[in-house]
Amino acid sequence: MLFCINTIHSDFLAGTLAILLFTLPGAIGMYGLSVGIAQVGNTLPDPVYALLSGLNAATVGIIALAAVRLSERAITDKLTRFLVYLGGTMGMLYTALWYYPAIMAGASLATWIWDKRYLYDLIGFVKAWRRMPATKKEEFTDLENCLWVRDSGSSNLFKPLPPPPPAHSKYNSVSSEATFSHPRPAPLPSKISIEKGGSKGAHANFSSMSWQAGTGIIAFFIVTFVLTIALHTVAKGPSHAFSLFSSLYLAGTIIFGGGPVVIPLLREYIVSPGWVSPRDFLLGLAVIQSFPGPNFNFAIYLGSLAVAGTTVPSYLGALIAFVAMYAPGMFIVVGFMGLWRILREKAWFLAILRGVNAAAVGLVFTAVYKLWEIGYLTAAVQSGSPLGNDPWLVAITGTAFVGGAWFKMNPPVAILLGGAMGVARYGIFSR
Repeated sequence: MLFCINTIHSDFLAGTLAILLFTLPGAIGMYGLSVGIAQVGNTLPDPVYALLSGLNAATVGIIALAAVRLSERAITDKLTRFLVYLGGTMGMLYTALWYYPAIMAGASLATWIWDKRYLYDLIGFVKAWRRMPATKKEEFTDLENCLWVRDSGSSNLFKPLPPPPPAHSKYNSVSSEATFSHPRPAPLPSKISIEKGGSKGAHANFSSMSWQAGTGIIAFFIVTFVLTIALHTVAKGPSHAFSLFSSLYLAGTIIFGGGPVVIPLLREYIVSPGWVSPRDFLLGLAVIQSFPGPNFNFAIYLGSLAVAGTTVPSYLGALIAFVAMYAPGMFIVVGFMGLWRILREKAWFLAILRGVNAAAVGLVFTAVYKLWEIGYLTAAVQSGSPLGNDPWLVAITGTAFVGGAWFKMNPPVAILLGGAMGVARYGIFSR
C-alpha cells in the first residue's frame, strides 16, 4: 500500500524508495538478530523463555484485534460473513502448499456467482415451482419461450407472459431472466468512484502505464513463478539456496491478508524441512513484533538462519529471502496499476475482490489460532505449546486485546507490556 500511494502521487522511483526506506531498518535489525541467534546454544535461560512467551501471548492478542477490525470492513453481506468464518475454520483444519490459494479461489468464485444472482434465481424458481398446483406446471415446461411474473389477481403466484413482440418492433428481444414475487437485491455498482483533489466522484489516475504493459508484467511474473516451481519440483537435489528461494517465492505469491497470515506458512516451509529449529522460529516471531516495518521481514531472519552450516553466506540467504518474499507482490501490484483502469469498470472483478478479501480476513483468524497453539516456550518444550497451558499467558493475551480495543494502546506498547508481564510471572512463581 505504501508503494502504491507514493507511486500514485509521484512516480515509480518514489514508490520504490518509499518501500525500501520502510522495510530496510527492520530488515537489517532482523538480519543482525539472526547472526546473534546462530551463535546461541540449544538452551536459553528460563527468564528468556518467560519473556518470549509473554511477547508471543501479547502478539496473539494484537493479531486477534486486527482480525476483528478487518472483519468489520470485509463483511458487507451474509455471504462475506460466511466466507470470513469459512476461511478461518478451513485454514485451521489443514495446511499445504496449494491449500490457501484454493481457499481464495473458492471464495472469489462464490462471490462472483452470488453477485450474478444465479443461485438466488434458482432458489426462487424452485420455491415457486413447489408452491404451484400440478395442473399449472404443464404451462411452464417450455422455459425458453415464457417469462415468470407475479400474478397478483389470482391464487397462483406466477403465470406465463404473452409471446414476445415481433422482431421488427422497438424491442429486439425479451429477456429470459426470471423475476420473482420477492424483490431482488439492487445490483452492485460497476465502477468505483474515488475522491481525489477534493473533487468527489473523479477517478484517480492510478498509473500512466498502459494496460498492455501491465498485462506484460503480470505475464512475465506468471512465467517466472511457473518455471521456479517446476524446477523446484523436477530438479534432483536442487541447491539449498534455490530451494530456499523457490519456497519463499511461492509463499510470497500465495499469501493474501497481510503479515499475520504468512507466519503459519513460513513455519510450514522453513521449519518442517529442518532448516530452522522451532525454538529459533518462535524466538524470531516474538522479537519481530517490536521491530519496525512489516512482518515480511521475518523471512529475512529465517533466510539467514536457513543457510547456516552451508557454503551459502548468511547475508546471501537473507538477501534471497528478501527478494523472494517481496518480489511477487511488487510484480502483481505494478502490473495491476496498468490494468486497473480497465478492471475497475468490471463488476465481475469487484465481486472477485470481495471474495478474496473476505477469505483473507478469515485466514488472519487462522493465524491467531496457529500462533496460540505454539506460543508458550519453555526449556523442556522448545517447539512451543498452547498458550492456554498457562492462565497467566491467557491474561496477557486478553490484556493486549482489551488494551488496543478499549484503551487505544499502541501495538508495540502492548507487546512490550506482554513481555514484561511474562518476566514478572517468572519472577513471582519461580521463587
